[in-house]
Amino acid sequence: MAAKALRPVDLARRAGVSTQLVRNYEADGILPPSPRSDSGYRQYGPEHVRALLTYRALAPGFGAETATAIMRAVHDGDEALAYRLVDAAHAALHEQRQATDAASDALAALAAEYVDEHPVTGPSLLVGELAHRLGIRTSALRVWEAAGLLAPTREPGTKYRRYGPEEVRDARIIHMLRQGRYYFEQIKPVLDGLRRTGSTEALRTAIAERRAAHDRQTKAMLYGAALLYELINAGPRAASEPTVPAP
Repeated sequence: MAAKALRPVDLARRAGVSTQLVRNYEADGILPPSPRSDSGYRQYGPEHVRALLTYRALAPGFGAETATAIMRAVHDGDEALAYRLVDAAHAALHEQRQATDAASDALAALAAEYVDEHPVTGPSLLVGELAHRLGIRTSALRVWEAAGLLAPTREPGTKYRRYGPEEVRDARIIHMLRQGRYYFEQIKPVLDGLRRTGSTEALRTAIAERRAAHDRQTKAMLYGAALLYELINAGPRAASEPTVPAP
């Protein structure tokens, strides 16, 4: 006896999402095309449930865009492309881990300047000069200022921003943390601690949190890849749903 066709609401309940999101997933190619009943209603089967659950598992680790591209490749029968997308995501995460490690060492060296008994010395820079030194746009420095991370002085008359040696040092710290994808709310306590007492506790905490985030992403990617493996090997008309337990 043929399995009873599933409605959008049935799929939505299996995955804990809305019926509109199920329709959006189908339109985006995340789900395989669904046949229609004589009256025009969508008819989903176990393969749609499997695809839906696989995408929902992939998205947290790989991101929605990459997860969508992976699902489209699978439905197009292009397994090689799906594997390349998975490999590229893992490689990108590995690069982020290496960048975090490198930034950790460099930040520790910069942080030492905050406890140095000798005052920070160096030229006072205009916004364009500091941006050029850091390799960023001047708009980034203005955003950092608006977020309360930097406080440049203003030239009398021209009102041009001037960044003294301490602001230049702070900007280097901010730039390294932003390269490591730290948010402003994570950066501010780091700077506050360094400026007040030279404490690196907040910096160590921020780095530890970043490394923990890498670990969480790796775990999510492993779980998503496990369901992807089942999806690819089950074939398009598999009658059962994924057997990998939820994390």
